[in-house]
Amino acid sequence: MKKKIYSLILGMLFCGANTMFAQYEYDDDDEYEIVITDEDGEEEIIELPESMIENVDSLLTLYHTKAYIQQDPSCQSTETDPSFEDEVYIERLSKLPTIMEMPYNEVVRKMIDRYTSRSRQKVSYMLGLANFYIPIFEEALESYGLPLELKYLPVIESGLNPNAVSRVGATGLWQFMLTTGKRYGLQVNSLVDERRDPLRASFAAAQYLRDLYKIFGDWNLVIAAYNCGPENVNRAIHRSGGSRDYWEIYPYLPSETRGYVPAFIAANYVMNYYCDHGICPMVTDLSAKSDTILVSRDVHFEQIANVCNIDINLLRELNPQYRRDIVNGNSEPSAIRLPLEAINTFIDNEDSVYAYNVDELLNKRNTVDITEVQIPTRTYSRPATPRQQYRGSSGRYGKYKARKGSSRHKGKSSKHRRRSENITIKKGETLSSIAKKHGTTVEKLKKMNKIKGSNIRAGKKLKVK
Repeated sequence: MKKKIYSLILGMLFCGANTMFAQYEYDDDDEYEIVITDEDGEEEIIELPESMIENVDSLLTLYHTKAYIQQDPSCQSTETDPSFEDEVYIERLSKLPTIMEMPYNEVVRKMIDRYTSRSRQKVSYMLGLANFYIPIFEEALESYGLPLELKYLPVIESGLNPNAVSRVGATGLWQFMLTTGKRYGLQVNSLVDERRDPLRASFAAAQYLRDLYKIFGDWNLVIAAYNCGPENVNRAIHRSGGSRDYWEIYPYLPSETRGYVPAFIAANYVMNYYCDHGICPMVTDLSAKSDTILVSRDVHFEQIANVCNIDINLLRELNPQYRRDIVNGNSEPSAIRLPLEAINTFIDNEDSVYAYNVDELLNKRNTVDITEVQIPTRTYSRPATPRQQYRGSSGRYGKYKARKGSSRHKGKSSKHRRRSENITIKKGETLSSIAKKHGTTVEKLKKMNKIKGSNIRAGKKLKVK
């Protein structure tokens, strides 16, 4: 079923550019792919990056989207996208201050149209979120000497959603797979998933991009390898006869990767020329209202929220890496991001935070006592074996009388009935006093319990038999 959006001639200027308005037509298949036609009239289907398929709802559910992002009253957005000639796009892309090349072609145009038409509301929210995330991305990229235009890679990777999870399990703003994330130092366990941590994941991504550039020496190939893995890019290079030009190995790449570099170029375009397309960015002040603090003990979000009077949903949004609302500072000093006004409150009330409802919220026991139950001894009678019956007959075995203690069966039975005995060491007791009390020696006690010295601690279990 086809859907149509008809534009209105509004007779107005956006960002000083004269524009005419286009009519859009798309069908349901456009949700997942774009189709281009080559010079020979052959159609090529290109799969869209996963983040371009998701609608704006995934961003609207984020707490800081609801609490800290608002429309800019000074900007007038439109529901339609102005249309420009190819030469305009070529000129604008050439003016971007980038090291990486930003060429234009039909695939790039299709990706730009996708952002500025069907995804224009999503672009508006991503522009608002960019105020919070882009400085983090720039800091990480700058620290490794990488092109700063790579800051728009998470736009096509995750749509700037730190909780994004792809259909194959890639997670976070930079969409790290589990093995790649761990290889670059990101912790993933039951309590924490640092692939969701904007700061740590950004530095890991910068390191990974640097390593990919050492392999390929071309930024387009680096971006392609970031999407489909270096093995697939190397395979495409071999199939193309050894070319290391992305646009020459393009036909040999996976379907999604063929659209990945064009989508990256389109993301750079739309995040810079949104105003020319009548898209108003949302505004946010979240970045100015939060900071991090290190904790060296386990602490639950609910403890912080109640003592410091913070919305627990805000804590979750500021700290998406913590999977169970627990900051595991006990393992190693761990950072938690708090609203700026709550930092001093936390410092002044740190002991109260750790003590708040601790038995209920952090109830994982370090030691447990085993309940001792006295089990009555039972005597079992077994039927006589054929040999025992024969010994009791008038045959030669009937005259045999075993001496006391000589029976093999009796010895085994005695051994079987022997049971170990444990005691709980009481305050003031020593190995010597315990040995005397239980009719044994200090050396035997040390050997049974694998004790090297002579020190024992009250409350611990000790084997005495």
